[in-house]
Amino acid sequence: MSVAPEADPVDLEAVRDRLARSPGELTPHRVAEALRESGRPVGDAAVLAVYETLRRDVVGAGPLEPLLRTPQVTDVLVNGAEHVYLDRGAGLELTTVRFRDEESVRRLAQRLAALGGRRLDDATPYVDLRLPDGTRFHAVLAPLARPGTVISLRVPRRQAFTLDELVHSGTLGQPTAELLDAIVAARLAFLVSGGTGSGKTTLLAALLGRVPPQERVVVVEDASELRPDHPHVVALEGRPPNIEGAGAVDVRVLVRQALRMRPDRLVVGEVRGAEVVDLLAALNTGHEGGCGTLHANSALDVPARIEALALAGGLGRDAAHSQLASAVDVVLHLSRDRDGRRRLRQVAVPSRSPDGLVAMSAALVVAADGRARPGPAADELADRLGGAP
Repeated sequence: MSVAPEADPVDLEAVRDRLARSPGELTPHRVAEALRESGRPVGDAAVLAVYETLRRDVVGAGPLEPLLRTPQVTDVLVNGAEHVYLDRGAGLELTTVRFRDEESVRRLAQRLAALGGRRLDDATPYVDLRLPDGTRFHAVLAPLARPGTVISLRVPRRQAFTLDELVHSGTLGQPTAELLDAIVAARLAFLVSGGTGSGKTTLLAALLGRVPPQERVVVVEDASELRPDHPHVVALEGRPPNIEGAGAVDVRVLVRQALRMRPDRLVVGEVRGAEVVDLLAALNTGHEGGCGTLHANSALDVPARIEALALAGGLGRDAAHSQLASAVDVVLHLSRDRDGRRRLRQVAVPSRSPDGLVAMSAALVVAADGRARPGPAADELADRLGGAP
């Protein structure tokens, strides 16, 4: 992956200095005049190179713009001035994009933060927000980050993947896709678990696309990423505090609001805190078919993860396990292979032991070669599906 060559740094700084002394619209004509005044070459190639470099500094994502427009790109990652990576679904690829220096990376990060109405400086050296085009933006300034300012951009897909497309990409096998379709049709409550970048949001959006069109889907997210292909989706998005530290609206508050909006399916885009208490409560009060995503190492680790999050929300261990046992029917676990590809690895169901604690038991296990085999809880899942295949 490459972009147009950068302008000569000496020419660039000379033009930048002269334009700063006489503010106005950035045009090739003004760039040519500034080059003449500084005694620099004014050929068409030099003028356009300087103009394009300066334009990228003040418009869009600068030198990252071509990467963000790359087909199938999901992430663009900047590790200081020298290392820029992208992910097109097959793992990280080092690109040929480079920044002139650390200051250029810092300046881009601060400008993108400003687009989202946030400050990014030594007093507030990190930021996490959604840009106007839907891109998820996160940055940490140096020296907190090494080898320099770090920028992470998560690019939303303009149209959600379908289950058929996930089968084609190898994320799911055809029999597994049919099983997931049956889970949605049976209105089972489910969680999609996995690590960062494992495809949780992608799978959840594809499954929401299979919800009958007459049902109302209310989605709650900390930062809007879910774009299900469904005709009746209402989305609520959390809001961080403003510069004065006021005005924050967290996901837990939004879950409570969503319950008053007559949802047929309540969706929490990512369960990461005390909102798990409200989600479990909602799924225990007749809201069938609810779902969400959760960070976990495996499907079997989900009860421990739920317990830890519920504790932060003031729900004790016994109560958390009791709620989990009756609220969640299925857990779908995704992981990334060594080749970077995302695959569904486990389908598990919860069971409650005599001591009241919940353990997950695998109903389906997918091997590294993509072959799926039934697990010890296969019959339990079949019962929950009401005999659906």
